[in-house]
Amino acid sequence: MLKKIELKYGKTKYPVHVPEKVRSLKIQEPEFLVDQKKFTKDFSRSLPKDLTHCHTISIVVADKTRLCGYKTYLPWVLDILHKQGARNQQIQFFIAYGTHAKQSDEECLNAYGEPFMKYKFIHHDCSDKDLFTHLGKTKNGTRIHVRKDILESDLIITFGALSHHYFAGYGGGRKLLFPGLGYTSDIFQNHGLFLDKHRTTLTPGCRPGNFENNPLAQDLKDIDDVMNTQKVCIHGILGSNGNVCQLVVGKTYNDFLKACKMLDSFYKMENEKQYSLILASCGGFPKDINFIQAHKAINNAAMFVKENGVLIVLAECIDGIGSDTFIEYFNMHNFNQAFDILKNNYKGNGGTALSMMTKAGRIKIFLKTALDDKVCKKIGVERIDEAGLMQKIKEFQYDMACIENASVLIYG
Repeated sequence: MLKKIELKYGKTKYPVHVPEKVRSLKIQEPEFLVDQKKFTKDFSRSLPKDLTHCHTISIVVADKTRLCGYKTYLPWVLDILHKQGARNQQIQFFIAYGTHAKQSDEECLNAYGEPFMKYKFIHHDCSDKDLFTHLGKTKNGTRIHVRKDILESDLIITFGALSHHYFAGYGGGRKLLFPGLGYTSDIFQNHGLFLDKHRTTLTPGCRPGNFENNPLAQDLKDIDDVMNTQKVCIHGILGSNGNVCQLVVGKTYNDFLKACKMLDSFYKMENEKQYSLILASCGGFPKDINFIQAHKAINNAAMFVKENGVLIVLAECIDGIGSDTFIEYFNMHNFNQAFDILKNNYKGNGGTALSMMTKAGRIKIFLKTALDDKVCKKIGVERIDEAGLMQKIKEFQYDMACIENASVLIYG
């Protein structure tokens, strides 16, 4: 017996017939628990009782690619600050772009709402070395440059969505300060820890939802520890639709770890077996707008696939690859040549390229996609049509599972 399931593909839904007993791997959708009274109580308790003596309060927010209900919740934050004595001129915002491009005023207004018109917003420039002061190195040897104006703040408030990150373990939280407000060479040096230079492999501990033996995550802690300014963190837990479901306020590293465990309870599947075939959707637009975005889902879904198994992913990629630097690594002879170049001069999306090569060497990957055959072949995958998809389902029907939203479900 077959049943019809509908998987998101771009802005549409793609119907697929699978055996009735096929397991569907799903997240535990977080319940909406945002309460203004509770948030006011939690946030107020975390702040100094009297903010009138603070010269500068710096609020760090994410850019348009990692929004956290800012239009709705920034006014809550600002109202609480004002009730505890802060004035407009004491408050400044930093947009934590990392290496992303600067937003237009229109994009900022759409992202942050009315506060963008009333307060000072500083667009971070990771390439301007004059903005930074050098504070030493992490235990892994990563140079630490921190913005001078951030260090001069009396209070730092980070506000962003907590997420699983495919090599740093977790995104949001301390990642707003670094790499969000980091210096370019430091950022790439940190990301380069994804490469195990002694074994010429990707570092095993660098995976989503993991702190253990994860040098990138350790770097983030070391950098955060160096910044002695009083900090308050607002962690947003998002639903699969991108809307804020919970707001968690914390001040310490343990508070951050607790928020991460909360995130895991919704999006991390513990003790799940691996399958010979996984059929997965990225979750539709914009999660599959281009291949760089779709790779997050491909990476997550691949972890549920047995060695030499098959992964089929619905990833429209209507905007193509989404990176000028990604494809160049596939013009090289093999993984080792690309690795040798990146270990000495890490650049953005280099790790993504190596990660893709590693997956394509371990399992067979098929894409239902708008990418052309030539591009697919170059990055080590094959396009698949409906007939091919049904043939694979028939072949592996007794050892397969489906993932409706692989961009957010991770293997524990």
